[in-house]
Amino acid sequence: MDHSAIPQLKYTSGKNFFLLCGPCAIEGEEMAMRIAETIVAITDRLEIPFVFKGSFKKANRSRVDSFTGIGDEKALKILRKVSETFKIPTITDIHQVSDAELAAQYVDVLQIPAFLVRQTDLVVAAAETGKVVNLKKGQFMSPESMRHAVNKVADSGNKQVWITDRGTMFGYQDMIVDFRGIPVMKQFAPVVLDVTHSLQQPNQTSGVTGGRPELIDTIARAGIAAGVDGIFLETHFDPANAKSDGANMLPLDQLEGLLTRLTALRRTVNEF
Repeated sequence: MDHSAIPQLKYTSGKNFFLLCGPCAIEGEEMAMRIAETIVAITDRLEIPFVFKGSFKKANRSRVDSFTGIGDEKALKILRKVSETFKIPTITDIHQVSDAELAAQYVDVLQIPAFLVRQTDLVVAAAETGKVVNLKKGQFMSPESMRHAVNKVADSGNKQVWITDRGTMFGYQDMIVDFRGIPVMKQFAPVVLDVTHSLQQPNQTSGVTGGRPELIDTIARAGIAAGVDGIFLETHFDPANAKSDGANMLPLDQLEGLLTRLTALRRTVNEF
């Protein structure tokens, strides 16, 4: 499969969904390369366009002692090595305006975190780099309101924009996916479903986020059936010891089975 470029239509006009996948955070070079190599082998076989995901830093932490990263440029250089080694595009999230120009030197897609998607300066800074911009829908926002975030990117002269749904707050410590929002947001931009973060259970009491990873298959299959363009998944070969979001990540050895089922389901959906 040719991974040499990522124009938007390449990722949304094919018969299969595209995949944003990788660890929550870049913990080191060996782990990133190991995860990327495994995913590339699977996605090449299944003909799934693949973007490797990894946060170069974690700014949104519940507690001050939570893991935030191994160093900005160190992590970004690892992302670039993944891209150059496997000839795949990469995506990372940014948290402040200065991150946009820095990260754009190393990755292909800039992701705006859900809590920050209303921050106009941040969205515009990402758009002005010319990179693809992935807007995560705020847990507190309606699907209809994402039109305005998309317009901020377009009004900045960048037509390469995706929307990623990562669930909506349900009470204080749970998330739900409202699948009615997918066709609404597809009117504005290609839509990705963030399966693993949609299964988070934020715990404001302990400051450690939980999750329901046993429902990953259910939510992912429902997303494909509802017509999403892409799937977002975080995975790790040892989720229990991952530095961030291990409670809702998919074990790496379960990824091939899941993607095989989703690809088969996509073929069936395409018949309707």
